[in-house]
Amino acid sequence: MIWTAILDFFCIPFIVFISFLIILSAVNKSVGVRRAYVKLLLKIFEFGRLSIESAAKERQKQDGETSLNNPQDRKLDDINPTYSKKSGRTIPTTNGNTLISRDSVLLPTSNEPTASDIENSPKDEEIRFNLEKCLDYIKAGVESIIEDEVTSRFEAEELKSWNLLTRTNRHYEFISWKITLIWMTGFAVRYFILMPLRVFVCFVGVVWLTVCTAIVGYIKDGEYKRRMVDQVLGHCFSVLSSAISAVIYYHNVENRPTNGICVANHTSPIDVLVLMCDKTYSLIGQRHGGFLGLLQRALARASPHIWFERGEAKDRHAVAERLKQHVSNPNNPPILIFPEGTCINNTSVMQFKKGSFEVGGVIYPVAIKYDPRFGDAFWNSSKYSMMQYLYMMMTSWAIVCDVWYLPPMYRQEGESAIDFANRVKSVIAKQGGLVDLVWDGQLKRMKPKKEWRELQQVEFAKRLKGD
Repeated sequence: MIWTAILDFFCIPFIVFISFLIILSAVNKSVGVRRAYVKLLLKIFEFGRLSIESAAKERQKQDGETSLNNPQDRKLDDINPTYSKKSGRTIPTTNGNTLISRDSVLLPTSNEPTASDIENSPKDEEIRFNLEKCLDYIKAGVESIIEDEVTSRFEAEELKSWNLLTRTNRHYEFISWKITLIWMTGFAVRYFILMPLRVFVCFVGVVWLTVCTAIVGYIKDGEYKRRMVDQVLGHCFSVLSSAISAVIYYHNVENRPTNGICVANHTSPIDVLVLMCDKTYSLIGQRHGGFLGLLQRALARASPHIWFERGEAKDRHAVAERLKQHVSNPNNPPILIFPEGTCINNTSVMQFKKGSFEVGGVIYPVAIKYDPRFGDAFWNSSKYSMMQYLYMMMTSWAIVCDVWYLPPMYRQEGESAIDFANRVKSVIAKQGGLVDLVWDGQLKRMKPKKEWRELQQVEFAKRLKGD
């Protein structure tokens, strides 16, 4: 009897809370709890920053060393925040772990070399060697050894200030008894309260999504079904966003996509969740198994998506044809594409594949920027499995991000697909405060193309010749 009473005491409020959460998501309403929670975290982080600085000053007095010049003791103010008038909050605009300011004189102006560039290279012409001409390349080589501009984009972003997580700490948790107490309390809250609750909400959200999409799938195609799909997917993804305590700020909603192609920078699989909480999209991508495969099959029951097998992904023509057919139907939702083809660590935008920019029609750019102070949203797929990644998300403080809908863009007359892709990429990078890089994100998994090396040789020969 005692155990039954205790169980009822804890279970009934828990069930009521979950039911209340689902009802709020169903009507797409928020009571502001998550935003108040984020504001409280900012105050705690500020207190931690001041405590760490005070301890550093004490250590400076004791040791007689200028320890504040150490990167570990940089202030939170070094993030150089900007203020968003629309959301009324400060948004960090860090550009990653950049130690070196590089010149772009060695980089080609286009993403892919043409055959004429290589054929017309001065191979047979007499070139006078001058050691001074090599210094730029020696400098670039040393810079790459110290800090590789490509591989550093596939590692977790280094924070300028500690956010009380052991995965990002610099041995600050025992710097004072106050910080130790806050860290231990936060650890208990995240692992023993938030994590079990988030896992349960995630389970409920996946089951709810599967059931709702299965029911909607039986409705006859038409305007009524499209409205139902919008409502069902909106509140299903709202429930799933609760599993990671997502706080999302949408800007310039008047530019929200209505049809055509929507392209965005890619940081994590939860990019889809972030955007689907505000608008229904069709998705394109490779078929997966496991947890992602479950979600793909559930979504395919309710709305049109383009899933292809690994072998079909190599047939670019077939994929492009399916994409054109989808875009040509005005009744289909806008299709969401991540042209980078891989996840980048929330600091940069890498080369966009040109395929989605050859289809024609309107392109809706979207910039997504996560606030790394509350949790690292980047998925390093070469290091962590999907379940490990979800575990890290559910043990973070929260996932806070900003989404900017940018004005629609069209391919100009005479503009190549590559130039159009670069123009869209630069707009997204500028709005999100990200570094605009020319490198292909697939360098994460493969070696540079032979054509890239040959083009660099051609450029070097031209510099020696004096062109």
